[in-house]
Amino acid sequence: MNPLDLNLWVRNQRAIGVITIIIGLGAWITDWTGMVYVCPFCRAQRTVIVFLGAFLLLSLPRHWAVRYVGTVIGFFGAVVASYQHFMSWAKISKGTFSWGEQWFMHPFLLSGAALFIIVGQVGLLLLANTPNEEQSQTPSDNSSQRE
Repeated sequence: MNPLDLNLWVRNQRAIGVITIIIGLGAWITDWTGMVYVCPFCRAQRTVIVFLGAFLLLSLPRHWAVRYVGTVIGFFGAVVASYQHFMSWAKISKGTFSWGEQWFMHPFLLSGAALFIIVGQVGLLLLANTPNEEQSQTPSDNSSQRE
């Protein structure tokens, strides 16, 4: 069980979907309880993470329509996260960046984490085998074992 093995992540796609839904809903709870300030960038990223997590749970995450809609939603979330992350880099360049008291809730870190999660979710949607690919792999695996 090597965490660097891509097939491990693809095989556990549904578990990752559940984990990302929990992360997204947890982030929404921080918003609903007032622990963080109202941020449209953050809200968009949270929503995208939850939707993509739900797509990973679907029985047909390999269907072209699920992949297409998931990719569109994912690109939207990635652009929003990238823009928010870049705004912090601009502040660093100007010399006006500060971590604040709650550095662990800083948009710079959270948008970077959201970007990693969203791109990973889209990657998993696109890497899942289609039903035809799964069927075609079975006979070739058997024929190579016979030889």
